[in-house]
Amino acid sequence: MPATRCGLLLDEMFSPALAAALCDFGHDVVAVADRPGHRAVSDDKIYAAARADGRWLVTENVKDFRPILLRAVQEGSATAGILFTSSRTFARSRKNPGPLISALHIWLQTGPPDAPITEDWLTDAGQQ
Repeated sequence: MPATRCGLLLDEMFSPALAAALCDFGHDVVAVADRPGHRAVSDDKIYAAARADGRWLVTENVKDFRPILLRAVQEGSATAGILFTSSRTFARSRKNPGPLISALHIWLQTGPPDAPITEDWLTDAGQQ
């Protein structure tokens, strides 16, 4: 069975160049930093924007976003998932974004986990 295609919304910590690189592979990816109405807004609003667009949110901010996701699951409104990453695994360096681009590309090709799972962790492409 083919993977479900989904789009991503990259949290503010990620460069729009990352979104552009993934779009070059044919993926539907946008960056918060590219959307003036999304910059410097609350995490609740960022998650709501991902939900409204039917996108998974990519973030390193587990501390703030996991409670938002859990609340949405409890309310039955978790229609968008969160893909967590770690700066330990993927350094946010403009000099070498390749490993993060590769891992996101593979994750997008594979598709998100089957519902009702609404959370996933991005792993190093070499570990998959």
